Amino acid sequence: MPTRPQVLLACNPNVRNSYLAAADIARLESFAEWDWFSCTGGGIYSTNTDTETARRLGEALTTTDALIVCHGAPTVTEAVLASAPRLRFIGELEGDRFATRLDLDAAWARGIRTVDTTNASSYPVSEWALALILVSLRNGGTHFRQLIAGDTGMKRELFPTMQGELWGKRVGLIGCGHMGRRLMSFLRPFQTEIFVYDPYLPRELPEALGFTQTSLENVLSGSDVVVCLAPHTPKTEKMLGAAQFALLRPGAVFVNVSRGKVVDSDALIARLRQGDICAGLDVFDPEPFPADSELLQMPNVFLSPHIGWYAGGNQTGFFALMVDELQRFCGGHETWFDLTPRSQANRSGK
Repeated sequence: MPTRPQVLLACNPNVRNSYLAAADIARLESFAEWDWFSCTGGGIYSTNTDTETARRLGEALTTTDALIVCHGAPTVTEAVLASAPRLRFIGELEGDRFATRLDLDAAWARGIRTVDTTNASSYPVSEWALALILVSLRNGGTHFRQLIAGDTGMKRELFPTMQGELWGKRVGLIGCGHMGRRLMSFLRPFQTEIFVYDPYLPRELPEALGFTQTSLENVLSGSDVVVCLAPHTPKTEKMLGAAQFALLRPGAVFVNVSRGKVVDSDALIARLRQGDICAGLDVFDPEPFPADSELLQMPNVFLSPHIGWYAGGNQTGFFALMVDELQRFCGGHETWFDLTPRSQANRSGK
C-alpha cells in the first residue's frame, strides 16, 4: 500500500448517508484518500446486476488500492478486477456473509485481501441471546402472559417450570462464530461450562477460549441451555428436527437468535407442546411469525420479532470495523475479519 492509499466505497446513497459516521470518516481520512462510487438499489442479500454499472466500477478502480462494497454494488468479478492493477484489499461492509458481491476465488488468485465486517450486527445479537437465556430460565413467557391477562400475583406453583439462575449451568452453543465468541465473554461472569458444536472451528480455539468442542448430540443432550447460532446454509437448513429436539433434557432452555430456517418449525412446536422445556426465539421460519401460529399462545415460549441485531441508531458499526481493518492492513498488520476458504466452505455448506 502507498503512504496515502486510494480507497473507493461502492454503495447506494442510503449506505453513504446512513452508515458513515463523521468520526469514522475522519479516521479514514487520517491515513487514506477516499471517494464514493454511487450505485442504486440492492440490499443485504442482493447484488447489482447492471452490466453498465459493473463496467463503470472497473474504470473507477484503475488507480484504487482498496475497495469497500455494500448495498447497490455490482459483483466484483474477474472482469472487474482486470481493470484494477493496484487493488490489494476488498471489504464487504454488510452482506450477511452470504451475498454475491465478491468473487473470492478471483480475488485470492490476484493476492487481494478480502474481509467482511457483517459481524457488526452479530455483537448486539449476542447480547439479546444472553437476555433470552435469562428470561427463558425463569419461564418468562408464562409470567408475562399471566400479567397482561390481569392475573398479577406471583404463582409459586409455577416455580417447578423455572430453572432459575444461570450461574454454574452448562450452556451449549450450536455455531461459534462472532456471535458465539462474544456470547462466551458474556457468560464468563456466570461461571458457566460451555459446550460447542461447530465443524468449522480451528482446533486451537477451544484451548484458547476455554470451552469443550463436541458433537451436536452432546450439545443437545448434555446442556441446560442450548443456543442456536448457526448460519443458514444448504447444509444447516432444518438441521434441528424431531430427532435433535428429542435429545433436549426436561427443563432445558432452547434459544434461537440466528436463522429460523436452521430449525424444523413443526418439530420445535411439537417438542414445546410437551411442556417440559422453555424457548426464547428471536427468529422463526417463516418470518414474520404467522398470526395463527401456535407459538404465539404457548406459555413456555418467549418471542421477539427478529430484533436482536439492532444496536441503536444508524448502522455505523459496520463502517467503524471496516476503517479498523483498513488501518490495520495499511499499517502492515494482520486483519481480523478475513474471508477465507474456511468461511467460503461455511457459506456454501461444504
